[in-house]
Amino acid sequence: MKTYPCCLLVVWVLCLSGCKATPPGKWETSTITRIKHSVTVGGKKDKNPLPELAKNIDNGRVAFSHYCVACHGFDGQNTGVPFADSMSPPVPSLKSERVQSYADGQLKWIVDNGLSPSGMPASKGILTDEEIWSIVLYIRHLPAPGSLGEPEMYSGNDEGNSRSSQLSQER
Repeated sequence: MKTYPCCLLVVWVLCLSGCKATPPGKWETSTITRIKHSVTVGGKKDKNPLPELAKNIDNGRVAFSHYCVACHGFDGQNTGVPFADSMSPPVPSLKSERVQSYADGQLKWIVDNGLSPSGMPASKGILTDEEIWSIVLYIRHLPAPGSLGEPEMYSGNDEGNSRSSQLSQER
């Protein structure tokens, strides 16, 4: 009779310890990255039709500032995004080797289709192919961390940021 409460306690403790969310380890990250690069993310052989010109990269920056800034910041490196590190999995810096190692077509595929269960939403039907390809060019040429400031939406300032206004007017 005394064994039943002890067994119940052990099962309860095991259940709670199994529910603890922790950042993925090196092995888990490496395995998942390999699987994503070679199995689950398509577009590996697709080539970017836009030439790597300053105009196209700037068009990518503008499109990025409208659609991607809420999670990745203006610089693609999560500057000023308060929840980026606390999400599970964390929002990656787009300048990281993990992201930069994708082929251009794979980056387009990710923007088009999203990545489940990461929180990366699909943009199919929202962004044009040209906008997505220009965003891929921008991701390949990201500025220094913090150099474009923080998204106004997280500053607590209701009046609007000159950087946000400037980027909106460029569109």
